[in-house]
Order: sequence, then structure tokens, then C-alpha cells
Amino acid sequence: MAADLEGVQRVADVGPVIARHVVEFFGDAANREVVERLRSAGLHWPVVEVPAVGEQPLAGLTFVLTGTLETLQREEAEDALRALGAKAAGSVSKKTSYLVAGRDAGSKLRKAEELGIPVLDEAALQHILKEKRPP
Repeated sequence: MAADLEGVQRVADVGPVIARHVVEFFGDAANREVVERLRSAGLHWPVVEVPAVGEQPLAGLTFVLTGTLETLQREEAEDALRALGAKAAGSVSKKTSYLVAGRDAGSKLRKAEELGIPVLDEAALQHILKEKRPP
């Protein structure tokens, strides 16, 4: 709530427009009061710990997951990738580093193949998470 425009923009995937809206929102005393009332009522947001840069071996890489994974829930896999510094995106683009394709992968797989993006299976993802390094 106390962050300035530059501080909000340092958050991953937050650009100047969203940052301005966040700062304006928390600049309104009524909005800050609502948040404080929610906190007083017991609502708490999880604290997300971001590892130091040296502990982010996947920093700069973007992963997209598609299909059904056998051993991990999608959110669990995305959280594990983020913990290593990667970005977990919801759609394939030319900026995608890797697509992880589970069972019944569909249009995202086709698009990744069209763009020449490396496609990994779940075993490769497990290896990345275990070894803490890209393939």
C-alpha cells in the first residue's frame, strides 16, 4: 500500500498503466480503510518470498503448461517454476522459452510447434525442478 509508482513497476508483469492504477487506488483513504478493515476481520494475503537473483536459475525463461500433468497440479508446477525465477505464462508466444505438454495437449502445443518452441514432457519438467537448471 505504501509503494510508489517505481516500486509497483518493479513487480513482475506490472507496467506503467497498472502501476498508476494501483498507486491511485491506495492513494484514496477510503480504499486503504477498506483494506485495513479486511485485515482486522482476519483476511490475510500470503507473503510471497522471492529468492535472491543468484537463487533464480530460471530467471529470464518463460514456461507455458498445457494438457494434464500426471504427478503435479498445474498451479503447483507453475509455483515451483516461479520459485526458480521463471515466468509461468498462460499462452504461447514467440517469447515462450518452453512449452510443457501433458496428456491431451491441444492448441497451445500446435502453436508452440508452429513457432519452433521447444516442447518438454512432464519428466523433463521434473528434471528441471530437481536439478534447478534449464534443460
